[in-house]
Amino acid sequence: MKIAILPGDGIGPEIVGEAVRVLEVLRREGLPIETGTAPIGGAGYDAAKQPLPDATLALARDADAVLLGAVGGPRYDALPRMLRPEQGILGIRKALGLFANLRPALLYPELAAASTLKPDVVAGLDVMIVRELTGDIYFGQPRGRRKNAQGDDEGFDTMLYSASEIRRIARVGFETAGTRGRKLCSVDKANVLDTSILWREVVTEMAKDYPGVALTHMYVDNAAMQLVRNPKQFDVIVTGNLFGDILSDEASMLAGSIGMLPSASLDANGKGLYEPIHGSAPDIAGMDKANPLATILSLAMMFRHTFARPEVADRIERAVRSVLAKGLRTGDIAAAGDKVVGTRAMGEAVAGAL
Repeated sequence: MKIAILPGDGIGPEIVGEAVRVLEVLRREGLPIETGTAPIGGAGYDAAKQPLPDATLALARDADAVLLGAVGGPRYDALPRMLRPEQGILGIRKALGLFANLRPALLYPELAAASTLKPDVVAGLDVMIVRELTGDIYFGQPRGRRKNAQGDDEGFDTMLYSASEIRRIARVGFETAGTRGRKLCSVDKANVLDTSILWREVVTEMAKDYPGVALTHMYVDNAAMQLVRNPKQFDVIVTGNLFGDILSDEASMLAGSIGMLPSASLDANGKGLYEPIHGSAPDIAGMDKANPLATILSLAMMFRHTFARPEVADRIERAVRSVLAKGLRTGDIAAAGDKVVGTRAMGEAVAGAL
């Protein structure tokens, strides 16, 4: 099991360090785990003047799976767009063909009070968002800056999807729903966008191949409202890159904290990049305050989706649940009276429970 470790920037090295602690427990038990570490994002720029150094990409290509921390920080804000840390993530997703992003929003019963919504609205929440990751407005061409006919500055980006791109992400959505509650909601903006009209046509046609899955469609603005109004109506949501980016961050707060949500970005063969969905949080970097649980739970997704070892994934998830059941909390998920611990203590507790 060859795993490329890319800590990144800000809190990235801290949270990845705790996930590596969990890997060490599994390695001592006999799992054949090999790891290699390389810089990405701002750390990549510091090391090689590019956010995705050639050596980092080579390590990731050679690995079976990639564990990523987070990238970005204010010290890199003045760099040209193509050298900014975020380009490291976009670049590695594109280079490895990681087109399917799985983002679960699962509320642990112990964290119901941490959600900003009423407990009865979110209790039992278990939603999977399947986000297309290598197309859409983030990658469409042409894009850039120009002057219009009146001499005013304009910025422009192109929202673009081919039928084959829609088909392959829809397939992941249908197959994921088939292993869960058998309900798939396709989110688009077909009342306004030609891209979304094609999206809806392709997804609707594909539904004929999955008669056991109930397909519904929803406009993205309504979906954003429904996630807050009645989130438990959803089982699996499949949507494009831009809409998925926004909706998955919204869903994260239903689960109490963005620090609790892992993600998997997969290619056509199950190779994946696994990362927490939150950012680099430079304001708390190095302060032992970050929540490492989303990163540790990303490991569980790695063992489930890439290494096909669901029993290992289940053990990691049970270890996290047992620590939460004991009342341990990092600051982002703490309520009055909870025992607040730091990044290292939380990681040590999960490793001990494992």
